[in-house]
Amino acid sequence: MKHSVSENIFILFRGFALHVLGACRDLIPIVLVIGVFQLLVLRQPFPQFLDVFIGVLFVIMGLALFMLGLEIGLFPIGEAMAEAFAYKGSVFWLLLFGFGLGFSTTVAEPALIAVTKEAAVVAANGKFISADPSAMQSYAMGLRLTVAFSVGVAILVGLLRILKGWPVHYLIIGGYVVVTVMTIFAPQEIVGVAYDSGGVTTSTVTVPLVTALGVGLASAIRGRNPLVDGFGLIAFASLLPMVFVMAYGMVVFR
Repeated sequence: MKHSVSENIFILFRGFALHVLGACRDLIPIVLVIGVFQLLVLRQPFPQFLDVFIGVLFVIMGLALFMLGLEIGLFPIGEAMAEAFAYKGSVFWLLLFGFGLGFSTTVAEPALIAVTKEAAVVAANGKFISADPSAMQSYAMGLRLTVAFSVGVAILVGLLRILKGWPVHYLIIGGYVVVTVMTIFAPQEIVGVAYDSGGVTTSTVTVPLVTALGVGLASAIRGRNPLVDGFGLIAFASLLPMVFVMAYGMVVFR
């Protein structure tokens, strides 16, 4: 049923107000923990209380806008594209889209950029790579591209799993067995970076889009259960970067 412009605006603002209330509810435990330790344990007043208060308001507004954007934008487009690919019957383009989505969203992830830059500085200080800026930049960029490529492969494998109906636990268990074995043989200087890379790959854009893509694809394919088959893509996006980064370390350090 179509709504008028005024009705759509009212629905939008009502959804935003509900998300504001939800963000306030979610932030209450954090505020209570900080307040209790600051006032009762440290016995000190809040430094720059006005700035902290304004920051909390910005966090609430940001969370509300983010959740509203997920509902009206990212989730629908992810599900719609998955259903369109499924009805079109083009497995090649679906897998290519999944790889491109994982690679593009990961290579620009700010957390990944920060981790790779810090890893380059530490590697240079430890004299594992040259200390000149070009070598450090090359090492950091190599890490970024390796992680981004691994996430693209992870989404591709996850979509293929949904199409084929493979059990997710076999792939995850097998993947972590590979991670464990590679941890033994990989240079110790890269192991920690590899494990952290598995945690920074799931960005605020990748997670909702990939989740919606998996659920939409499982809903569109006959014989697939969205609850059973639609989830699990994010697990692959956290697993494969550890494998690829340790392999990258074996090549660079040895």
